[in-house]
Amino acid sequence: MPHRINEKIKGVKEVRLVGENVEIGVYSIDEAMRIADNLELDLVEISPSAVPPVCKVIDYQKFLYQQKKREKERKANSTKIVVKEIRFGPQTDDHDFNFKLKHAQEFLKEGHKVKAYVFFKGRSILFKSQGETLLARFAQELEDLGKPDQLPQLEGKRMIITLSPKKTK
Repeated sequence: MPHRINEKIKGVKEVRLVGENVEIGVYSIDEAMRIADNLELDLVEISPSAVPPVCKVIDYQKFLYQQKKREKERKANSTKIVVKEIRFGPQTDDHDFNFKLKHAQEFLKEGHKVKAYVFFKGRSILFKSQGETLLARFAQELEDLGKPDQLPQLEGKRMIITLSPKKTK
């Protein structure tokens, strides 16, 4: 239970009282409890670190229900970022490039991030410039749907570029 309520509020002599149908001010803990009882509501400690602690006169079950509801809405509104990966070789030909480009366009339209990389095997690492050119062309073809997060970077045997979808209004 994250909040102390009613008799569980101990160790304080007075509290700052807030809430509907309550005159805001500093009251003794006994007076605050009496006000809450008269209104048939709960005394809930909202801010225990304040001096004096802030307590609110509310229906605690209703308060918890509204908190859960807000949390659920916040989770529903948060977007989950999905990263789709597309792999190229340093000598990828036009047909394969266009095929993978179509997939990347679909991913960006759906709102996913696209991580494209050129994988260098063995001595193909000598063709770094070809990989960089390929990824630059890839980013340029997709510039109307997504924007690159950074320039192509070499990480081990991979040259990577990440594209984020552009916001559509």
